[in-house]
Order: sequence, then structure tokens, then C-alpha cells
Amino acid sequence: MTEAAEKSPASQLVRIATQTLAVRSAALVTRGLRDLARDSNWLIKKVFAGSSSRLVVSPAGEVCALSPLVRHGSEHIALYDVERGVPTLALVVPGEPEVCPLGLPAAFAWSPTARHLVAAWGGWLPELHVFDLRGKIFLGGFGDFKSFPANLAWSDSGKYFAAASRGGGESRLRLWPATQPPTAGMPFAADAAAELRAPTGAENWLAPATDETESANESGFAGFGRLAFNTGETILAVVAEIDGDWADDSIVLLEIPGFGRRTVIPAQGRITDLAWTPDNLQVIYCSGGQAYRVSAQTRTSEPLPFGAELCAVHPHLPMALCFSSLLKNSAKGRLFLADLNRLAVLDEYPAEGVVNIRWSLDGSKAYAVTRDGLAYIYDPPVL
Repeated sequence: MTEAAEKSPASQLVRIATQTLAVRSAALVTRGLRDLARDSNWLIKKVFAGSSSRLVVSPAGEVCALSPLVRHGSEHIALYDVERGVPTLALVVPGEPEVCPLGLPAAFAWSPTARHLVAAWGGWLPELHVFDLRGKIFLGGFGDFKSFPANLAWSDSGKYFAAASRGGGESRLRLWPATQPPTAGMPFAADAAAELRAPTGAENWLAPATDETESANESGFAGFGRLAFNTGETILAVVAEIDGDWADDSIVLLEIPGFGRRTVIPAQGRITDLAWTPDNLQVIYCSGGQAYRVSAQTRTSEPLPFGAELCAVHPHLPMALCFSSLLKNSAKGRLFLADLNRLAVLDEYPAEGVVNIRWSLDGSKAYAVTRDGLAYIYDPPVL
């Protein structure tokens, strides 16, 4: 203890900023009143009216969706605030037609901080479009394509961005490093730093994962599916999709930034989602309505004691938010929290039609949004 501290009177008052105290107190009071009024960790919000199957929720609780408000036979891209349930911004690019046909393909990916959004849409030029949502401006396009990139992903720190497309021989898997140092302009170069094309790349990838009766030829390879970066940003997991009613997909782990081959992991059925655990040792994936986990080192795969079609692993804890569209002895689905160590379901809530799920950046809450614009917010008192 210093001399100054010893001479300080015990009853001395310390002045603090009243504005800061008021803001913090208001937030605590609001949270307390909300917790007293509910008996569940799940909050339900109506985000938008209508229906949209092409949407992605951000780590800050915003939804980018192909606008369900169809007027004069046209659709547009819009942002919505999950908590307030209101539209916040329409995304428009130069030269966008006033009327666009319904049902055009769309794909979106939020940056880790939710400041930037990369979007592709059939109503725009065939390239990826970048928006700075803090400045509310369109930054420009990059990565033109022939086959629509249905799957987009940022790495955890925003260091890398990847785009994957289906389309057999036109399929592409591409990787862009973010510009260094970061600037207020375009975060990516026009051309990808690494690219893998099909079918030649697919043949080399999948040969160890096929048996004597199958071959990874051009007709069997459907394209690249879901993507997930590990938290160390050293490996990209990508789904290799195979044509056929009874075909099995595979997970390919690639070293980045050069797309060096790491390993091929065979799966059963169609893979609908995948995510890394925070320790970078396992991949949780959903295939044929069943959840699995596989070791990235040994390729050992095991089914988990619950079904799921979507999964989002907590950024710091061995815990996953999952969605299953069909429960045993029930026509309804559920959202649930799973402990990946004890393999137990901790919390669940009935839900239907969930399209996308996501944890917040700090892991304090999670979001799930349905095609009908209903948002489920997992918001426990302490996590």
C-alpha cells in the first residue's frame, strides 16, 4: 500500500462520470425487467413479414435476407434488426434493375464484427459485392464467377474469405486474404489468391475416400458445399458434394492459404452443415438429419446422441446450438443447446422452419431465424 493510499480517508467519495453510470444502470434495469417477465432462456421476435428462404444472421443480431416484401413481382436485398424487428437498410448497387424476377439465387456472408457484408445475387452482375455497413456504402465488386457461389464464409478474425460453388465441371473453390493493413476501401483483391477447380481437383481429393465400385469422376462430382474455417485460420473444411440419390458427401480439410491437401473424411448422406470446435481438434457436422463429430487428426467419426440439420459451435466453450426439423414421435422440430463434452442436451425450444443459426461474437447469446421471419434468441442470464 502506498503512502498516499494510507492517508486517504476511508469515507472519501470518488466522483465518476454520471453519464456512464446512467447508461450502465439503464442496461441492467432493462435486462432485469426482461428476465423477470419470462421463464425461459429463449426470446421470440418477429423480424419481418412474408417468407424468405435466403437469409443469414450476423454476430451482432442483424439479418440479411432476400426481401420477403414482394412488390410488383420483384425482390430486393434488405437488412433487419433482430432485437427491434424492423428493417434497417436496403442494399442497392449501381445499375441494379428496378424490377427483378422472383426466385433468383442469393448468398450472404457477414464479417466477424458485422461491419462488412459480402453478397451475391442473381439480380446483380455475376461477382461478389462488398458493403461497409458502418458507413452504409457499397464498396465494389470482386471475384466474378460463372457458377453461382452458393456458399460464402469469413474466417474468425476476418483474415480470409472463401467462396464455393456447385455446378460439376464449373465448380470453384476460391480464397482471398484480406488486404493488409486494413483500409477503409475494398478489403479484397479482384482475383483470388488460391483456387481449386473441378473435376481435376475433385478427382485428386476424393480418390482415397471412394471404394472400388465408385470413382470421383466429373459426372459424380456435384460441386463444393458448406465451408468452415478453423479458429486458428490454418485449415478450411469444405464439403465435396456427390451426385446421386444415395451418394455420400465427403469433408475435405485444406491447408490455407495455399489449399494444400490435408485429409479427406468420408460421410454418410448429404452434409447440411459443419463447424469447428474452439480447440481446432474436431469438426461437428450434420448429415442425413444426424449430428456427428470427427477428429481432424485421426479422421475418426462418431454419431452424436441427437439429430440435427444445422449446427453452430460456441466461440469459446464446448457447446453447440443445433436445429432439428423433425423429432421422434412428433411433426415439429426443436432448437437445442448441446454440451459437446457430456453429450447432453442442456436447453431446448420447439421451432420450425429455421434457415440460419449463429452465436454472437462474444458468445453471450445466439440467434436462429426462420423462413417466415421469426427469430429465436437464446439469451441466458449468464453464459
